Amino acid sequence: MKDRLEQIKSEALAKIEESSALEKLNEIRVAYLGKKGELTSVLKSMKDVAPEDRPKVGQMVNDARAVIEEKLEETRAKLARALREEQLRTEVIDVTLPAKKTVMGHRHPCSIALEEVERIFVGMGYEVVEGPEVEYDYYNFEALNIPKNHPARDEQDTFYINDSILLRSQTSPVQVRTMEKKKPPIRIIAPGRVFRSDEVDATHSPSFHQIEGLVVDKNITFADLKGTLAQFAAELFGPDTKVKFRPHHFPFTEPSAEVDVSCFKCGGKGCRFCKGSGWIEILGCGMVHPNVLRMCNIDPDEYSGFAFGVGLERIALLKYEIDDMRLLYENDARFLKQF
Repeated sequence: MKDRLEQIKSEALAKIEESSALEKLNEIRVAYLGKKGELTSVLKSMKDVAPEDRPKVGQMVNDARAVIEEKLEETRAKLARALREEQLRTEVIDVTLPAKKTVMGHRHPCSIALEEVERIFVGMGYEVVEGPEVEYDYYNFEALNIPKNHPARDEQDTFYINDSILLRSQTSPVQVRTMEKKKPPIRIIAPGRVFRSDEVDATHSPSFHQIEGLVVDKNITFADLKGTLAQFAAELFGPDTKVKFRPHHFPFTEPSAEVDVSCFKCGGKGCRFCKGSGWIEILGCGMVHPNVLRMCNIDPDEYSGFAFGVGLERIALLKYEIDDMRLLYENDARFLKQF
């Protein structure tokens, strides 16, 4: 038994000495010290040893185990240290090299303009409301006093999905949905993406953004609309900005008007930016048509209101003096970082 134990210990120590990898050491541990290892098999054969010799044999097994474990730990530490030194040598980091810069995006000029418009109207007590981009024909046209035979419903101007569903051509449906759900007083702005079958050029796109506003309450007049838009223009383009209203026609407002602002580049004197007129067209507006109020179950004899709509891209183009709308959609970081 003693000879066998010496042989096992010698073989184990020799194999440990020859090992050059931590994985190999683990295999040796299992082969000699594991549940099915050599030393364990010796302990299992203790039943064949005379009772008076068992303590001595047990002590010999324990001594052999201790020697093998000590050698295993010593070799493991040496191999781990060598591996660490090799890693430090091959994976060295040159801290004098410039760091890799994280490329950051930039806020879009339309996002900046939208936040400013929302800040202005929220400061006036308005609520920001959103609605679906895929809309029913009823909300996009009929509820806005645009019957089926109206030119605005031409399939060449609008993206229809079927006879009753389309991509909204304006954010006005949000106003209708709000008037159906909420009783006056109502003060909202409705920003969002809209779609029209336009060719892409410097001033048009089949997908763009609008911001529409709506106020419904008792005794609302055109004077309230004029004062609101005058304040909005002064906040957005500067305190000296003036507004001019020109008669126009919209099916869902009566009376209706187009609104110009005095050129904020030349102060109204005339320049290249305003094409010499001193004025820049900015939005459309008007008093909510009584038919629209009736279809939303609001009594036009008791309540009145005004509405307006402005293109978000138009605000960005004017405010930041961008001459081509297509630049807004290219997402070129060199362009966006200017704002």
